Amino acid sequence: MVSSLKPARRIRDPLTFLRLLRHLFTDRWAVKRAFSAAALRRIGETITDGERRHMGELEFAVEASLPFGVLLSGRSSKDRAIDWFGRLRVWDTAHNSGILIYVLLADRTVEIVADRGIHARVGDAGWQAIAADMQRAFADGRFEDGANAGLVAASELLARHFPATGENPNELPDEPVII
Repeated sequence: MVSSLKPARRIRDPLTFLRLLRHLFTDRWAVKRAFSAAALRRIGETITDGERRHMGELEFAVEASLPFGVLLSGRSSKDRAIDWFGRLRVWDTAHNSGILIYVLLADRTVEIVADRGIHARVGDAGWQAIAADMQRAFADGRFEDGANAGLVAASELLARHFPATGENPNELPDEPVII
């Protein structure tokens, strides 16, 4: 009898192996250590305060680690952020000015996915600079500071390009999302 099962894929790259270990051992408790309930509340307040100044919508999401199957498929944190941009309906704003700030804690990466209305005005360089500043703060263990600084910077860009005028409905929840 011939088996139709393929042999397991070997992970030969040491960096890939280390990434796999980080994801296996980073759980929801790691998120709670990095972002306490009080810190999450203050991050939500930063979002609320910023959204009073512009017509955009900010969503802040933290994922401890990638599910095993997603990790083995080689998906990047950017791919995962784009998935969550759709799942959280950040794209569904009146002015196409939704922004997702996605944190993948196991990789200590920050990905910013902006809807086409605001992205056309800011471009990749603006978002990458904010994400890099946040990642530096996270590397120093300053998770709340880094998150709030990134949200303030994103709000400043939104206020410049989509200032609050007239009615300003809150289209997305301001509370951070723990995935």
